[in-house]
Formats: sequence, C-alpha cells, structure tokens
Amino acid sequence: MSPALPLPKYHQIYLVLREQLAEGRFAAGLPGEVALAGQFGVARITVRKALEQLAAEGLIERARGRGTVPVAPARPAAGSERMHLTGLLENIVSMGLRTKVRVLACEEMPATDAVAQALQIAPGTPVQKALRVRSTKEGPLSLITTHVPAALTQGFGKRELAQKPILILLEESGVRIGRAVQTISARLADATVAKELGVSVGSALLAVTRLIFDEDDRPVQWLHGLYRPDRYQYEMQLSRVGGIDAKVWVSTELTAQFH
Repeated sequence: MSPALPLPKYHQIYLVLREQLAEGRFAAGLPGEVALAGQFGVARITVRKALEQLAAEGLIERARGRGTVPVAPARPAAGSERMHLTGLLENIVSMGLRTKVRVLACEEMPATDAVAQALQIAPGTPVQKALRVRSTKEGPLSLITTHVPAALTQGFGKRELAQKPILILLEESGVRIGRAVQTISARLADATVAKELGVSVGSALLAVTRLIFDEDDRPVQWLHGLYRPDRYQYEMQLSRVGGIDAKVWVSTELTAQFH
C-alpha cells in the first residue's frame, strides 16, 4: 500500500479489489483473507474491513463453505450516457505506430459472461485474449488487455501483435472498422499492474474501456487499458451548438498526447 495516499489502508485495498471485480478477475471466487493480507502486506483485520465494505455495497457475498464470491453487476439502464469520441480510431492507430509494444500473453480462451455480453456472443465462444505493455523512450506507458472473437484473429497472434496495432491487423484480416464507444475513469494500481508500469502499488491510473464495432455495427474488440497519467492525457476540442438560449458543448475532435 502507498503511504503517500491520504487514504486508510483498508480503503486502498477496497478500491483495488473493486476494480478487479469490475474486470471479472475473481469469477471463481476471491482469495481468502490470509492470502489477501499477504498480497497487500497488511494485517488480516485490514483486509476484512475492505471486504466488509465490498459486501455492504453488494459487490461480493461471503458465505460459510463457499468463501467470498462476486455478485454479478446489474446491466446499465437504457439511455445511460456514453461518450462517442470522434477521430478516436485514427488516433489509436497513430499512437500504436509511434510506441513500442511488448506482448505479455496471447491465448485463445472461452469468453466469460462479461466478455460475451460486451462482444454480443454466446458465453464460452472462443476469443483471443492479449495482454500488452506499450512504452515510449521514457518507459512504460500503458497496460492493455484486449478480447477479440477468435474467428476474426486467424491471421495474427503474438508475433504479429508485437509488430502492428491490433486495429491494422483486424483490417488486414478483412474487418472494416466502424465506430467506438469509450469510457474513461480512474483506478489504483495493484501489484501486477504496478510492476509492469513501473509505479507504486496504489498509484492512480487512467482506466479506459473501449468497445470497437465494425461497419455493420457488430462488436469486434473489447479493450481495457490502464495508462500512467504522468505520461498520457486526452485532449478534446469542444464547440458550442444550438440556439442562444440552449447552447451546449459537443466534442469535435480528440487527440491523445503521451511522452
């Protein structure tokens, strides 16, 4: 745990576990209190307090004989706000061509419920899961996890992912990229992420979730990205539209800057 953060240790653990639950990391159940205490380097009572907070929010269930298991999140309500970012796909490819990538893993696996829901496929359908670290000359920039239906990835694997951006590989495989829906939030680095990005456990990161569709509006890639905020930022150009009494801001252009 980071002593520099103005947060109690149990709350730091709660935040890290909450993000991992959202990513579907504990489908088979959470580790026990003793294992978590060892992972975070804290007393067992500190872990217990974090788990109690997660349980109070309905994110986990603790049952004798079953251990601690995640509770499936409710689906977003219809009409919930999402931001569609113009110019995003071109910017992503440009960044991919100007950074170096190290492929940590690339494997075909059955789609979990969360992945299947995002990609609009049946649970258990084969998908390619890839884990990559992107870097600039200053060091690690981002840790990216992608899921793509395996039927679309027959032409590329770990070697190709180390050489070209995945969107280019998809287009070379015949996929016609259309649009993307993206959300940006924040999360704290756990031990694994901290090691790959060269930051302290508990450091704040930009968390990006991106769903990419083809021109027929079928999902073709689901991405989770964790970015170092000291090396990466989004910039949006906004314009006001509408009548004098109802002007609103809309995005007209987006760029991603990194160093």
